Amino acid sequence: MTGPSEEAAGLVREAVRRGLTLATAESLTGGAVAAAVVDVPGASACFEGAVVSYSNRVKEEVLAVPGTLLAERGSVDPDVAVAMAEGARRRLGTDWAVATTGVAGPESHDGKPVGTVYLGLAGPGGATAHALTVAGDRSAIRAAAVRAALDRLRAAITLPANSQ
Repeated sequence: MTGPSEEAAGLVREAVRRGLTLATAESLTGGAVAAAVVDVPGASACFEGAVVSYSNRVKEEVLAVPGTLLAERGSVDPDVAVAMAEGARRRLGTDWAVATTGVAGPESHDGKPVGTVYLGLAGPGGATAHALTVAGDRSAIRAAAVRAALDRLRAAITLPANSQ
């Protein structure tokens, strides 16, 4: 390990300052977002846990992503990302959750091209999806998704409406 990233350190600092709890639901990133958070000293003050839901079965059974949604659109979909984040937030009992799903390659998946990434954010005021298109190899796509997930979550918790 090389130490915490600036994105993760900033997220943990803000969450602790605001008294917020966090969780992740990860497919594309396979637990890398959670790993980045727990690499920050003091993360236990805000981070509750993670669900790595690489398979659709786990998305459906653990995170309560509707099976019909997965069957109709596949796992690489903005609504799936939102449902994953909502499921993690509910299941782990946190204020906020971020989810990652996408295609890191080397081949397309669910009809989506390599580099397609969806982030889901769920918090007290509802949930949103964010789409990214990332260039690069598998490792670069996953790393960019981790950074984006941390940045988006930090931005969401620092909005004035979310101050506590």
